[in-house]
Amino acid sequence: MSVQIHPTAIVAKGAELADGVSVGPYSLIGEHAKVGARTQLLAHVVVEGHTTIGEDCVVRNFSNLGGPPHHTAYNGEPTELVIGDRNRIWEHVTMHIGTPQGGAVTRVGDDSMFMATSHVGHDCTVGDNVILAHSATLGGHVHIGDFVMVSGLAAVHQYCRVGRYSFIGGLAAVTKDVIPYGLVWGNHAHLEGLNLVGLKRRDFGRETISELRSAYRLLFAEEGTFQERIEDTATTFGHSAPVMEIIDFIRADASRPLCLPEREV
Repeated sequence: MSVQIHPTAIVAKGAELADGVSVGPYSLIGEHAKVGARTQLLAHVVVEGHTTIGEDCVVRNFSNLGGPPHHTAYNGEPTELVIGDRNRIWEHVTMHIGTPQGGAVTRVGDDSMFMATSHVGHDCTVGDNVILAHSATLGGHVHIGDFVMVSGLAAVHQYCRVGRYSFIGGLAAVTKDVIPYGLVWGNHAHLEGLNLVGLKRRDFGRETISELRSAYRLLFAEEGTFQERIEDTATTFGHSAPVMEIIDFIRADASRPLCLPEREV
């Protein structure tokens, strides 16, 4: 398969384009870019910096991938943006390279969709099968687990962790960590419950969902301290891998603030 480059596109010497790559009109591909097989870069796409894009991706018009981080301490170091396979990146999406202070790599997994004007900040880690809806924004150093949905105009504050299979509602301002399977909403975002619709769509069984709901009620009940409820939940549901994923997520960084329910569950 040959590489197709539109006559108006500029591909710098040193850029690596694999078989089947197409570069559309007025696109600009920098000298350190690496683009995987069969990936399509449509019109006015800019790929700069040390950016690697995987196979079978589609990057639509006016997206900018690999731009310098919005970080006052960044001084031109050769940090990276690494994007996996089969991602759909829509109009005006921006993704920045990392910073030396943050690990030097912004990393995006496979099979995700980034809708128009969404943003992935420097040093973020985004898992597989993630959806960022229109204008969803990830600040620097955010960690997004697999199968997360970030709805339109929602913003995740820098350093926040968002666990797998969780759902962030539209316009939410997320300033605290979100447990796996959780559903958060509001400004500032609070925990609304579990992402039940998403779990059913991902074929979680009735028994697993029932255990998650029971564990959620126990974990966020009013009785006892939060630490006591964590231990009680781990003891009661230690056999359940999804429940223990929530417990392990909370225990992994006890210094981080956590999105909690606004009202009794």
